[in-house]
Amino acid sequence: MRTGIANLPLHGHHCPRWLFDRMVRLSAAIVEAVVEEFGPREVLRRMADPFWFQAMGCVVGFDWHSSGLTTVLCGALKQGTKGRQRELGVFFAGGKAMTSRKTPLEIETYTERYGLPDHVAALQYASRMCAKVDSAAVQDGYQIYHHFFIFTGDGNWAVVQQGMNGENGWARRYHWLSDNLHNYVEEPHAAVCGARGPQVLNMVARESSGARDVSVYLTGERPEKITGHLKKLAALPREKLATLHLPAGHPVPQAGRIEKTLRRLYDLAPGDYEQILATGGVGPATVRALALVGEVVYGVQASYKDPVRYSFAHGGKDGHPYPVDRKNYDHSITVLETALRRARAGDREKMDALCRLASLQKGHRHIAEVYEHR
Repeated sequence: MRTGIANLPLHGHHCPRWLFDRMVRLSAAIVEAVVEEFGPREVLRRMADPFWFQAMGCVVGFDWHSSGLTTVLCGALKQGTKGRQRELGVFFAGGKAMTSRKTPLEIETYTERYGLPDHVAALQYASRMCAKVDSAAVQDGYQIYHHFFIFTGDGNWAVVQQGMNGENGWARRYHWLSDNLHNYVEEPHAAVCGARGPQVLNMVARESSGARDVSVYLTGERPEKITGHLKKLAALPREKLATLHLPAGHPVPQAGRIEKTLRRLYDLAPGDYEQILATGGVGPATVRALALVGEVVYGVQASYKDPVRYSFAHGGKDGHPYPVDRKNYDHSITVLETALRRARAGDREKMDALCRLASLQKGHRHIAEVYEHR
C-alpha cells in the first residue's frame, strides 16, 4: 500500500469557467498521451497512484491543499474524454454526490453503446464493494461522497473515492486498482491518503483476519443471541466500555435497529466475510456489532489501526503557490495536443522529445537529491 502525507481541507471547490475549460483540455490530452505511449491499462495504474494523481491535479491548475482537486480533476477527465472513450479504450464513470449513484448504469451503458466484452456484472460488483468497504468496513469517520470508477474494455478497473469528516472539515482519498487485488477484505487498497486518526475500526486489515472469521461464524447464530449480547454491552457502565478502546460516540450499535439485517444474514448463511459485506443492508452498525460481539464473547480483536499509510506547473486557481498564467497554460495544451496529432499521423518527433525531456528532468531531480543529501 502507498502512504499519504496530508489531509485535504474542504475548501476551494469553486473553479472559474475559463480555468475549468483548460483543465478539461489539458487533462484529456495527458490521458491521451499516456494511452498513446503505454496503453489504456497504464491510465488505471496511474489513477491508482496517489502521488501521480495529486501531481496531475496540480499540473492542470488546482491547489494541492484543496479537496476540490479530486472532484474537479475527475470531472474534467470525464468531460474531456467524452465521445472519445472508445478510441482511448478507457472509460470514466461516477463522480460526486448523486452522480456517483449512476456508476452501475454508466458501466452498462458504455458496454452496450461500444460493444465491449460483457464484464458488466463484475465491474458493477467491484464498484459496489469498493464503496462498501470504505463506508462500512473501514470506520474512520469519513463519509464517502465521491466515487469515480475507471475501467478498460478487458474488465480491469481503478477507483478514486473521497470521504468527508464533518467534524474537522477535512477530506480523505481512497485509491483502488484491480491489478494484484486478491480479495476485497484484506489489505485491498492501492492507497489511502490522509492524516492517521485514532481508534479506526479497520476490518480489512490483515490483523482483523480472526475478527472477520468470527463475524462469519456469528451470522450462523440466531439474531436474538447477538442482539442479546449487544443489549448487555449497552447496559455496561461507561468506564467498562472505555477499556474496549472504542470511539466516544455511540460505540455500541442499538440491537433493535440491526436485527432485521442480522436475520437476513442468518437466512443467507454467508460463507466468507466478503459475502457479509456484499449483503444489502449491511452497513457500519452491523460490521461494528459483529466485531464487538466477536471481541467480547470470543476474545478475537479487530484491528483499530488506521489504513492511512506533490509539482506545480501552472500555478493554482486560488493563487497558490502563484496565480495561473493563462498564456503559459494554453501553450502547454497546444504543445501536447500538437504532439499527439503528429504522433497519430506517424510523426513522433515531438512526442519523443517530450519523453526525452521527462527523462532529463528525472535525472536532474536525482542529481539534486544526491547533492542535498551530501
